[in-house]
Amino acid sequence: MKQRFLYVVVPLCLALVLGFTSLQSQQNKRSGTAAAAELLIPVGARDLAMGGASLATTSGIDAMFWNPAGLGRMKSSAEGIFSNMSYIADIGVSYGAVAGSFGEFGNLGISIKSIDFGDILMTSEDDPEGRSGRFFSPTFVTLGLTFSRAITDAIAFGFSAKVVSEQIERVSSTGFALDFGVQYNQVAGIQGFAFGLAVKNIGPQMKFDGPGLYRLATARDGRPEQRYKSEAASFELPSTIEIGLSYSGSMPNNLNYDLAGSFTNDNLYLDEFRLGGEIGYTMNELKLNGRAGYLMVPQAEEGDAIFGPTFGAGVTYFTGGIGITFDFAYRTVDLFDGNSVFALKLSF
Repeated sequence: MKQRFLYVVVPLCLALVLGFTSLQSQQNKRSGTAAAAELLIPVGARDLAMGGASLATTSGIDAMFWNPAGLGRMKSSAEGIFSNMSYIADIGVSYGAVAGSFGEFGNLGISIKSIDFGDILMTSEDDPEGRSGRFFSPTFVTLGLTFSRAITDAIAFGFSAKVVSEQIERVSSTGFALDFGVQYNQVAGIQGFAFGLAVKNIGPQMKFDGPGLYRLATARDGRPEQRYKSEAASFELPSTIEIGLSYSGSMPNNLNYDLAGSFTNDNLYLDEFRLGGEIGYTMNELKLNGRAGYLMVPQAEEGDAIFGPTFGAGVTYFTGGIGITFDFAYRTVDLFDGNSVFALKLSF
């Protein structure tokens, strides 16, 4: 089973990567034209603190965003997580997920992510300064369903189906996206050496519709005023392919570590390289972790790449068969305040 998987799936993934990157060989700087850009906003704290480089080793409920294959490596019967991020420009990102193990069938998880923009002053052609004093608040929600299964001790695969809903005043848009992921441990027979691949946000284009697109035509040449509809343009989803490698090991005195690196090809932006690391210390029912990461965008011009180094920490306490984990991550940001993420995870 293991050899058949390697002979079929791995070459298929590599062919997909080569085909995708060849189509995107030109420098992409179309980030402002992406639909559902919120799909790229990270969630959780553990993997973000590692700079998002942990593609090959992310596991359990934390992996549902980063690489769905990692859900198949969930060590508990069930897990739940809630995280909140203070994003740029006072935007809040809330995320919640639950996942469970269903034996040989595999692991299933559901998630929801919402974006809080706060109240925005409403302006229009007739009132460009918003003197009416009216406000509106966009509603951006992403629902996800993830399935993952560990085929062997070394190989896991998974996929996520996501429904994206965006509502801005009297217009809205709904989209659908898929993620696929693979993780392979013990690469080349080396214990602790792991490989990960994830293809994310594959789906049809999105466009807005609704009564907010209707305009009043100006009366002219005897014709009465009448309403017409402005047809909104459609936009691509921010699809990505990510490849990651990591090496995990242990040291004396109950210490363990994880070193990771990944490459991201984005169909609407520039290629990214990520580096990250984690060191942990275990004592009885308590586990402590420290993490750091770094993002590099070699082709970026000044001001294009606003996100900088990341760091964070986590503590897990095991009691009565329940694991309680509290994680924190911080990402530096140019021109804005840094992103702070708090996450609470329960495992049973």
